[in-house]
Amino acid sequence: MGSFWPALALLGVSLAGVLGVYGAAALVRGGGGPLEREPYMGGGAVTEHAVSRFHVRWYAVTLLFLAFDMEMVFMYPWVLVVAEKGVHAVAEMFGFLAVLLAAVVYAWREGAFRWT
Repeated sequence: MGSFWPALALLGVSLAGVLGVYGAAALVRGGGGPLEREPYMGGGAVTEHAVSRFHVRWYAVTLLFLAFDMEMVFMYPWVLVVAEKGVHAVAEMFGFLAVLLAAVVYAWREGAFRWT
């Protein structure tokens, strides 16, 4: 039983954390039941559908952002090993960047960057 004390202590801390978060939510939440207030806009009345707030071009920009975000996810480990791998790693990264550049050119041609 002696080896279970750290696990039981972790369980107790996590249960206390969960109960603390529920307690804080009960203190912070305003009056009224959960269906009387809206979940966004500070509890104000909803005037439009949540999906209709954004123009469809924002989705294309979001996809481009995700593509470049993934570029950074792949570039960081590449930077760590590029000195060991040599020219082959540099050529592979330029190929990867060429694919991303092709995606940007395609988006530009399709009008994803036009806002009017």
